[in-house]
Formats: sequence, C-alpha cells, structure tokens
Amino acid sequence: MREVFRTPDERFADLPDFSFEPRYLDQDGLRIHYLDQGAGDPVLCLHGEPTWSFLYRKMIPGLASAARVVAPDYFGFGRSDKPTDVGWYTFDRHCASVVRLVEELDLRRLTLVVQDWGGPIGLRLAVEQPERVARLVILNTEVGGGRPPSATWLRFREVVRAAGGEFQPGRLIRTSAVRGQTADVTAAYDAPFPTPESKAGTLAFPELVPTEPEHPNTAPLLAIREALRSWEQPTLVLFGDSDPIFRPEVADSISRLIPGALPAEIVPNAGHFVQEDAGEEVAARIMEFLRS
Repeated sequence: MREVFRTPDERFADLPDFSFEPRYLDQDGLRIHYLDQGAGDPVLCLHGEPTWSFLYRKMIPGLASAARVVAPDYFGFGRSDKPTDVGWYTFDRHCASVVRLVEELDLRRLTLVVQDWGGPIGLRLAVEQPERVARLVILNTEVGGGRPPSATWLRFREVVRAAGGEFQPGRLIRTSAVRGQTADVTAAYDAPFPTPESKAGTLAFPELVPTEPEHPNTAPLLAIREALRSWEQPTLVLFGDSDPIFRPEVADSISRLIPGALPAEIVPNAGHFVQEDAGEEVAARIMEFLRS
C-alpha cells in the first residue's frame, strides 16, 4: 500500500507575501495543489528542486494583472501530496501529472514559464502538445542528458545524498540567494517538509538527472532538445547572471538552439532562483514579452 504524507494546512499559515487561495485536483487518489490567479490567456509557472509555488509569489501579482496565472506544486512538493517512497518519483510521473493538470483545466494558448526541473517537464509538454502552447519563457535551466550539468551540480547532489531526511531546502535556497533572504522566507521554503518522510520528492530529483549516457532519462531529454530545434513559437530566454550551475553561456546555447527564441537576456545580480532574487523584474519583462 502506498504511504503518503500530507503536510498539515497550518504549516502554510501566515507565509510572507503568500495569501493566494489554494486549489486542488485529484489524480488517482493523490491531491495536487495549484494556484490560479487572474484572467486571460494562461501563464503556467513550473518550479524546480527543491522549491514549490511559493517561488513565484513575487511574479504572480504582476502577471495576473493581464493573464491567468497557474502555478502547481509537483507531487512531493508544496501543498501537494507526498508519497514517501523515493523510488515512486520519476520524470515520467512528474510530466504526466502536469499534463493532466493542463488537460483538466483545459489550458490553451499557454505561455510556459519554466526554471530548473520545470525546464525538462514543461518543455516536454510543449513539444508533445504544441497545439496548447503559444510561447515559452525559459529561466535558469537546461535540457540535455548523458553528462553532469556542472561540477557545482555534482557537489549539490552529494550534499542532498549525505543529508537524506535531514535535507533543508530553505537553507539551500538561502545560500543561493544573491540579494539576501530573510528568515521567514527561508522558513516558508521549509514549510512543506516538516518530517524526513515528507522530503522524498526533494531527495528523488537529483537522482533523476541523467548524468551518464545509460541513465533512463538521457534519451527522453535528448529527444526534447532535438524537438526544440524546430520550435518556432516566440521564446524568451532569461537567466540570472550569478548561477553557478547554469552560467550565462547556457542561456546563449538555448537561445541559439530554438529558432523562435530572442537573443538570451541576463538579469544582473540574480542567481539560480532568479524568481526569488528578481521576481518583480522578471515578471515585468515577461509582461513586455506577452504584449509584443
């Protein structure tokens, strides 16, 4: 029988700048959480490791002034249910849950905003259901397989492996924050994960990165990358300048790969979690992109 942890609602009370109403959908007996703000053509915001929809709190108000903003938590993250078996989490399962959310909400003319693991998950949605997607916004991420993203990323994986159930997502995000981070924000990133068993999803993601050719996710991610070579829909590539994992040259390579992409743009004084360091600036640039 599958064991599932559901983070108590009181863990999400009084989080800074995060008063959005929670919404839920059932998927095969598991509850997936998402935010749904504003009206208009939808903007789907996908988070990565080890964050959740809280990451987009600075961007949602600006985007929701002219669009419908949907920001889910993957299973194992945020307010979504958390199977406690690390082996339950796979790239295919994460992708399938996002596809089901998009289909159940019938999101069309989508602008996809992706960062970190949101890149592979969201870009797979784009290339497999292009009829739903009008634009891409690609923040600090990469799509590929068969080699480690960087030496820094390998050190991160070892930190997560060594920490196990004692892994502290908030601490990791705080140490990555170029512009600083208050204690209440750090606590908010930890809020979904009060116990060791609640952290299975965060422990699984590093193992899903295909760091060698024979990894089962290498071929699927390379297929996504290849499909992007013919993606002609408008695409904005926007990276923080101080990301030790995905340097600005990664942004340039993505921009050159995608025919519909504008030249890569760099956000100064922002790191891997560019939404945290520069959320309002990123949202303003996305709004210009949508209007154009």
